[in-house]
Amino acid sequence: MIQSVAPRRHDREESLKQKADQAATLRKTDGAVSEHATAQRSPATQPRVIAITSGKGGVGKTNIVANLGFVLSRMGKRVFVLDADMGLANVDVLLGLAPQYNFQHVFRGEKGIDEIIVDGPGGMKILPASSGVQELSELTREQKLMLLGEFSAIGNRLDVLLIDTGAGISSNVMYFTMAAQDKLVVVTPEPTSITDAYAIIKVMAKQHDQKHFKLVVNQVKDEQEAQGLYCNLSSVAEKFLNVSIDYLGYIAHDPNVPLAVRSQQLVTMRYPRTPASLCFARLAKRLLEQRSQETPHSTIGFFWDTILTNAT
Repeated sequence: MIQSVAPRRHDREESLKQKADQAATLRKTDGAVSEHATAQRSPATQPRVIAITSGKGGVGKTNIVANLGFVLSRMGKRVFVLDADMGLANVDVLLGLAPQYNFQHVFRGEKGIDEIIVDGPGGMKILPASSGVQELSELTREQKLMLLGEFSAIGNRLDVLLIDTGAGISSNVMYFTMAAQDKLVVVTPEPTSITDAYAIIKVMAKQHDQKHFKLVVNQVKDEQEAQGLYCNLSSVAEKFLNVSIDYLGYIAHDPNVPLAVRSQQLVTMRYPRTPASLCFARLAKRLLEQRSQETPHSTIGFFWDTILTNAT
């Protein structure tokens, strides 16, 4: 039995090394590829890469990602959702999907990224991660480089990439958030959520020199409550961190949201005229209207260039 396991492990390690080497080669040639791709695509058609993150769990981040992806898809955008909570994934659970393969199989060298893509509601595509796999909670440099090579296969097939990060300030969260053009922070009126949202903005500002963020306020009764929370958080962040936070919008507290979640459906699908669904529609429209603070540089935009420099 030991003899049969060892060769398989060796094969996986060799596959991982080969993919990392391929990604390293891509890094050396990325400048030329980026220049050619930029010439082929105008800035208006460059993919938007948006990381949705939060200081703490339980604020509805994944639900916002999934509903936003659905609405953007219905607006004619080619949307991919990357479940970047590599060790505790739940986008597929929220959508009632049962993917056969996920990023664990990619990192093992058993599958390519094209082979793990799952069709989601509204035409959006899901890139599922694994759940309960501790080894993926902190990606290695080789795994990060492998992602570059794998993602290059889908770079020209999307308009918007939504990254559902884990909560908190782990290296994985920072890695995926820093690699996106737009950093969208989700917060609720709970004091702990506000404190932790400020904490994650502080880490990105102090340790990674990030100056621009977007804010979505979830589970509030109305626009006035959301604006009040935003103004308080924004003023403190500007004063003590010297960062700017754009108000993107709010999601109303709506009893239909938990009903949809329990049935593993999206509220924007099951209850399209409910208050939360109308908020998601406004949120998607505003997101497309607002320009990114970062300028994309390559085929898939800022994400691919940054994922290279952050791979160490």
